[in-house]
This record gives sequence, C-alpha cells and structure tokens, in this order.
Amino acid sequence: MGGIVFFKTRTLDKIKDFYQRRIGMAVWLEQKDCVILKFENLLLGFCQSEESETQGIITFYYENTDQVYGMYKKFRLEALGEPVVNEKYNIYHFFIKDPEGRTIEFQCFLNYTQS
Repeated sequence: MGGIVFFKTRTLDKIKDFYQRRIGMAVWLEQKDCVILKFENLLLGFCQSEESETQGIITFYYENTDQVYGMYKKFRLEALGEPVVNEKYNIYHFFIKDPEGRTIEFQCFLNYTQS
C-alpha cells in the first residue's frame, strides 16, 4: 500500500456521494467522521471539519483517450472545457470541480494509450 491523501471537508456525506456515485470510487474504510475512498491505486480520505481544503488537483488516470472521453460525456455539463491534448506533457485531459470546489482532472498519457 502506498499512501492516502486526506482533505478536510464541511460536507462529508455530499462529498462521499459525489466521489462514489459520479466518479465511481469505492469505500475502502469508513470511520466516525472520515471516509477513505479508493479508485484503483488512488486512496483519498475526507474528514469532517469546519473548513474545507481545496488546494491542488486530484487526477484520475485512464489507459486511453476513449476512457477519458467517456468521463467527459458523463461530466460535459460541468466540465471546465472539452478534453484537449496538452503537448507539453503529452496528455489528453479535462477538468471539473467537485461540490466544494476542488479541481479534478481526468487524463491519460498519450505515449501509454492503448487506443
């Protein structure tokens, strides 16, 4: 096991629902006022607090552009733009915001794609 990135949240139930229902994360561990969610090898922890931490970018990695585009179709109404190729990093990606304003990126590395 590698590690967990934790964030403070004011709306634990809403955040848990968003990451489970909309992104497809699974509950890895649930505690009294914290939940740890899992997506492949990514573990995100959210703990109830009087403030929310929204700095940084949470990136979900996919194997190919079709998978990234599939997520775009799911989030197209709230996406901050269409998926694009970023030539500097050789990635295909787009961004959304979670319910508390955290930036979420969906991406694949073009030199590792399978389609």
